Amino acid sequence: MVPGSTSAKKTISLEFFPPRDIAAREKLVRTAKQLLALQPEYVSVTFGAGGSTRSGTIDTVHIMQNLGLEVAPHLSCIGASRAMLREVLDTYRENGVRRIVALRGDVPSGMGGDQGELHYASELVRFIREYSAGWFQIEVAAYPEVHPQAHSTDADLDHFVAKIEAGADSAITQYFFNADAYFNFVERVRARGVTVPIVPGIMPITNHSQLVRFSEMCGAEVPRWIRRRLGEFGDDRASIKAFGVEVIARMCQNLLDQGAPGLHFYTLNSAESIMAISKLLAR
Repeated sequence: MVPGSTSAKKTISLEFFPPRDIAAREKLVRTAKQLLALQPEYVSVTFGAGGSTRSGTIDTVHIMQNLGLEVAPHLSCIGASRAMLREVLDTYRENGVRRIVALRGDVPSGMGGDQGELHYASELVRFIREYSAGWFQIEVAAYPEVHPQAHSTDADLDHFVAKIEAGADSAITQYFFNADAYFNFVERVRARGVTVPIVPGIMPITNHSQLVRFSEMCGAEVPRWIRRRLGEFGDDRASIKAFGVEVIARMCQNLLDQGAPGLHFYTLNSAESIMAISKLLAR
């Protein structure tokens, strides 16, 4: 059992990204309506590097709220002034948003030295707490396999602990395919006195090349045996999806059985695999 994560209630949360056009918007609404059956505790909405999808994020928040969902918009401090952050927080508060996913964010190419007034997620968490007091529940990111830009595993752990000490309420992990990485991370942060819920982030396997590309960018390890099996399927999308559902459902059950407080699915604005995974879980 993972120390300090024995909550009896197992929750589901979902991540969406802002649609780029009308067709994508319609697909997003269809997907969200399908996933309502999972009764998610909340849904998060991504925020592009340097705030590049700020208006899209706000629009998507409204879409999700109109479907009756509690929404947690992502908020990045890279490229943002304190005045801009206050404006965004005020907008969300006026619209009844009670959760924020607070992130440093990636530095967009070409930004150079103009990276905003806050440089770390811990600074953003502290800023939100000081400006909005207890209005927002604050989620932060965790990296069981270590952030790709971290100097060391200890330095990465220090950064995570700093976010919690700054006032974060809970954490969502980067996705992974090795449950032991999650268990080890939780044990290490519990040893540092961190008691907040740490929810594993789950990425469905639906596309071989896409999975490899995403994983290389974010530092998530795709085990060799999974790579080999996916490679053997070639262009057989149905077999890839069926294999992915089986592998991810088994990992999710293991996580829940050993004390994970819930699951956070990276939906990629698609419902099929997540619905199939959820049907295999004895929640």
